[in-house]
Amino acid sequence: MAKIAVIGSGFAGLSAASRLAQQGYDVTIIEKNKLPGGRARQFSEKGFVFDMGPSWYWMPDVFEKYFGLFGKKVSDYYTLDRLDPSYRVYFGKDDYWDVPANFETLKKQFDNLEPGAGAELEKFMKESAYKYEVGINDLVYKPSRSLTEFMDARLLNGLLKMDVFSSITSYVKKHFKHPKIIELLEFPVLFLGAKPSKTPALYSLMNYADIKLGTWYPQGGMFKIIEGMVSLAKELGVKFELGNGVQKIKTKNGKATQLILENGEFDADIIVGGADYHHVEQHLLDQKDRNYTKQYWDNRVMAPSSLIFYLGIDKKLEGLEHHNLFFDQPFTKHAEEIYDDPQWPTNPLFYVSCPSKTDKTVAPEGKENIFILVPVAPNLKDTEDIREKYFDMVMDRLEEHTKQKIKDAVIYKRSYAHKDFISDYNAFKGNAYGLANTLKQTAILKPSLKSKKVKNLYFTGQLTVPGPGVPPSLISGQVVAKEIQKDLKLA
Repeated sequence: MAKIAVIGSGFAGLSAASRLAQQGYDVTIIEKNKLPGGRARQFSEKGFVFDMGPSWYWMPDVFEKYFGLFGKKVSDYYTLDRLDPSYRVYFGKDDYWDVPANFETLKKQFDNLEPGAGAELEKFMKESAYKYEVGINDLVYKPSRSLTEFMDARLLNGLLKMDVFSSITSYVKKHFKHPKIIELLEFPVLFLGAKPSKTPALYSLMNYADIKLGTWYPQGGMFKIIEGMVSLAKELGVKFELGNGVQKIKTKNGKATQLILENGEFDADIIVGGADYHHVEQHLLDQKDRNYTKQYWDNRVMAPSSLIFYLGIDKKLEGLEHHNLFFDQPFTKHAEEIYDDPQWPTNPLFYVSCPSKTDKTVAPEGKENIFILVPVAPNLKDTEDIREKYFDMVMDRLEEHTKQKIKDAVIYKRSYAHKDFISDYNAFKGNAYGLANTLKQTAILKPSLKSKKVKNLYFTGQLTVPGPGVPPSLISGQVVAKEIQKDLKLA
């Protein structure tokens, strides 16, 4: 029986480990932090329970499909509620839009902004549904080790239909004219880590996920997914080595032989790098064993990092839904300051999650749990003074739009940015999301899921296929597990 070590216990690592254990392999997850989950960890302070990273639950079918592989259902591990409204968007003072869960209601709202836009949305959704069916049920499950994987009649015949070579921006503007509609439809691709003008229109499949499949919430928080995945992994026999980071991967004759840990050593027949790809490859391996050069990594277009504030509020708040987007400043300027001329943003857009609106367990009675996220460029100077400057800026705007005092009701506050992403996850340049999903970083143009130099070393997660985000990471683990099983059978 092959002995397999998975480095990292995020969505991708847990997914890969469970699939490999299901096939009868001896699997151990090795995690540097004391709690599993990677970026989806959770912490509690003063009666508040905070999800540290992902807060949006989209593509529920991907999660059902994953648990279904083991004869399980999502409901075996956590309870899901569909949010309605899905989220609120603030465009300016006294100007906001609650995006309804009901599609017919949304069509009417589109028509109110732009006559005929409701019917156009119906057409747009049909095209997006096709992309979702092919993209999420086919393309993203390909390991992207060879171009021949994509020599599929349906994919080739549908290439133009998939809008791979046009951008989200041009595609949306072909259908709609009203700026609010355009911003609403461009918003989901921000999860993919690139400007809409640089993101292939293929990813309008995210609009289908948003509008048709809906925004959901696992009661107890996103960490409930991790708890479910850990429980499943243990049922399958996966072992966990927590709080013991990997210091080095030892190799001999082109094969990894041993992991040197903070405390001890670990021998393995197969190693899966589910931690930050750049860190595993550039810091745990000797130079002769690396797939890529320093220059290669420096030339990668990274998705944004994030400045996050976890706040406990000593009162109930008005003017907020569970998810809230503040688009009250020009999006173009903020995007330029992330991607084109990386710097701390002048007037950033930001996101506020208030899970206590729908979950009584995440805050004491009569109080509110708030998670604020400002997307920022990776690799920026990160100081407490800078964090405080943006805290004040964001809180002033939050108070202005919701018409209430909030700052003086903060009884718990923690910030999190580049330095923390590096310290906790060895994140390359302090990124939060991984590689940007640009055309030049899609499929076979991403860092390979298998090492070209070390024949028993594989990679999974947001820096390889299929890309950033929770559902893609869940899929990434399945893809690498399938490749390992295939390679072991051929050996």
